[in-house]
Amino acid sequence: MNKDLMNYVETRIIPKYMEFDKGHNIEHVRTVIEESLKLAQNCGANLEYSYVIAAYHDLGLCEGREFHHVVSGKILESDNQLKQWFSVDEIKLMKEAVEDHRASSKNPPRTVYGKIVAEADRDIVPLKIIKRTIQYSLNNTPSPDKETHWKHLVDHMKEKYADGGYMKLWFENSKNAENLKELRKIIQNQKELRRVFDQIYVETLNNL
Repeated sequence: MNKDLMNYVETRIIPKYMEFDKGHNIEHVRTVIEESLKLAQNCGANLEYSYVIAAYHDLGLCEGREFHHVVSGKILESDNQLKQWFSVDEIKLMKEAVEDHRASSKNPPRTVYGKIVAEADRDIVPLKIIKRTIQYSLNNTPSPDKETHWKHLVDHMKEKYADGGYMKLWFENSKNAENLKELRKIIQNQKELRRVFDQIYVETLNNL
């Protein structure tokens, strides 16, 4: 990949994730970049496109969560620095992929690049998913009531990750597909889910 492009992304784009919550921090964007590059390589997609898309995919969180995928696309499209490496059509393709990455989207991604970043963004590691959900609840609902955060976790797991949830995966036999099966086993066992919640909740509170 182009070294100047990588230097720009590493020094000017990735550090912006320091401003976001723990579930969308620099560790998260680096994980999405790494997984995007693996998926792109496996299916013969362009590595530079996949790298940029992953790097920009959550920048829209600067304006809130609800429409962050749309805002992220606008940030990518309006970054004039990218014009020295990519054509207008290439930037449009990357913008659309960023817009398509959101898990709750009712429509499938328009291109393979949208599928790549959507899949990479899932980063389904059962304990990490549960921890990220608890962190988000604590950051956005600063309630002293532990049961409030427990309810948020149960509701979110049911809505997104459980059988019938809106989580969609785009690559068969992927790491995410196997991990989603494991997460669903935990979700189905309320006693085990509560045990995991109690442990992570205390750890998270101690690290705030």
